[in-house]
Amino acid sequence: MEKCDLTDKIIELKEKRDAVILAHNYQIAEVQDIADHVGDSLELSQLAAESKADVIVFCGVHFMAESAAMLAPDKIVLLPEAAAGCPLADMISVDELLSLKKENPNAAVATYINSSAAVKAESDICITSANAIKVVNSLNADEVIITPDGNLASYISKSTDKKIIAWPGYCITHHRVTLDDIKLARENHPGAVIIVHPECRPEVVANADKVLGTGGMIRYAQETDHEDIIIGTEEGMIHRLRKECPGKRFFLLSSSLVCPNMKYTNRQKVASALENMEHRITVKPEVRKRAVDSLRKMLAVTSVKGV
Repeated sequence: MEKCDLTDKIIELKEKRDAVILAHNYQIAEVQDIADHVGDSLELSQLAAESKADVIVFCGVHFMAESAAMLAPDKIVLLPEAAAGCPLADMISVDELLSLKKENPNAAVATYINSSAAVKAESDICITSANAIKVVNSLNADEVIITPDGNLASYISKSTDKKIIAWPGYCITHHRVTLDDIKLARENHPGAVIIVHPECRPEVVANADKVLGTGGMIRYAQETDHEDIIIGTEEGMIHRLRKECPGKRFFLLSSSLVCPNMKYTNRQKVASALENMEHRITVKPEVRKRAVDSLRKMLAVTSVKGV
């Protein structure tokens, strides 16, 4: 089926199902271009909750659709590609977190939104890359367990007096970036500003010009006078940045910044999701109640968006 025919089919099915299509910043260009909204995972989950649509088609990975299902329990949430998971979210289990809590009984647990609903349910509060420092510093505890991203924990530790207990997980995509990539980027693009995601290695974060989540990268690119910007996050961001800031030049920090799971979804799978109403993502009520509580506690501290 031709792309234009497929787009028409998606529009027709979207109207038939009373659906809205949400796409993460890391999705492929053709998916971003047919989405009603493009953004980060928390931002999109909040939009899902606010939407009047009956059906949410979430073009991202499993934990994101879970968050949307938790915040919008009255809606049908569909993940077009059932195999689109997140290796970072899978790096800690509920049993491992419970064991860590037992070893550190005085510590609060701040869990990155890039995690399963079950792990969120065993946490005191959630964090995003944009609000992590503010949320952690707001906690009434001298010790804080950060899970599942050890690189994010390292980033937080530089801006808090609290003892940070880091779970040694990592985003396999951001973790591939090295200090050599930073050095090569500066040689190839002298004068360009380098922005990296806090999921990158500590030495990469330390040598970047800015450390921002995806929402922060968008805002910075819109507001800065810099014309050449090197982006240290998943390559899907480049498409959105070039669309929204056409007068600026964007370069990917490393060719390794590609997340296979984020590339599974395409227009055909979006059409199939709407046609067959699959794959529906649900969260058990007892898990949802506790996991949503950790999200709401975070939102009570800060409304900053961005992961």
